Amino acid sequence: MYETLTLETTGQLATLTLNRPEKRNAISSRMISELQSALDQIEHSHTRVAIITGAGQSFCAGMDLEMLSAIASQSAAENMEDSRRMAKMFRRVWSFSKPLIAAVNGAALAGGCGIATLCDFTLAVPEAKFGYTEVKIGFLPAIVSVFLTRQIGDKHARDLLLTGRLISSEEALKLGLLTEIVPGERLLQRARELADVLIAASPVSLTRAKRLLTSAAQASVDADLERAILENARIRCTADFKEGLASFLEKRKPIWSTDVE
Repeated sequence: MYETLTLETTGQLATLTLNRPEKRNAISSRMISELQSALDQIEHSHTRVAIITGAGQSFCAGMDLEMLSAIASQSAAENMEDSRRMAKMFRRVWSFSKPLIAAVNGAALAGGCGIATLCDFTLAVPEAKFGYTEVKIGFLPAIVSVFLTRQIGDKHARDLLLTGRLISSEEALKLGLLTEIVPGERLLQRARELADVLIAASPVSLTRAKRLLTSAAQASVDADLERAILENARIRCTADFKEGLASFLEKRKPIWSTDVE
């Protein structure tokens, strides 16, 4: 049914695995669509809790290079539509009606970091790396910034978003991006243990608690997302984005423009 992920159900637990290990589970247009379809399927099923993890050595390396290359030749209207699709996916994860547990088995970068940390619980192996690396290729972490500033505060968000640096699981835990660090051999087992705790609780209480948590911020999140969508689309038309992408693909140092738009 799905090409970029797998969805398995055991009892009242659903396990969604990003399944492009040869691409480090990078986000493609197909994955965006399938992730939302899988979440719809989970939401309308008898399952109570979902785990999101990655196949292979990475959780998710961010946007697929082929998708990035295609963006460079898109029209302004196409960029707006594409940015809106990305924002819809992140908002869907953030506001999902059932508890979501991210079992981060490896690197979670850029959009992949967003998916991992927007879940209700984020468990990660000690060797996992996290980061919003967009500024290094002339891109903009606009959409994830809407959620990140609310998670860890303005000062820490500025540090991660402006430097594009990678952080360890230990630092991510200190910043509040992680719930727990778990040895690799116990990662999925620990996620299932946490799921069992949630399944034992009242489903009505959990659903209403999640609705309460998201509804309080919903209006401001949606307003900020509209601005972020616009900025995400605009930067795709800049010289720096095209240069950053070209230099990344050509494995060379970028030559940035001196004109700030």
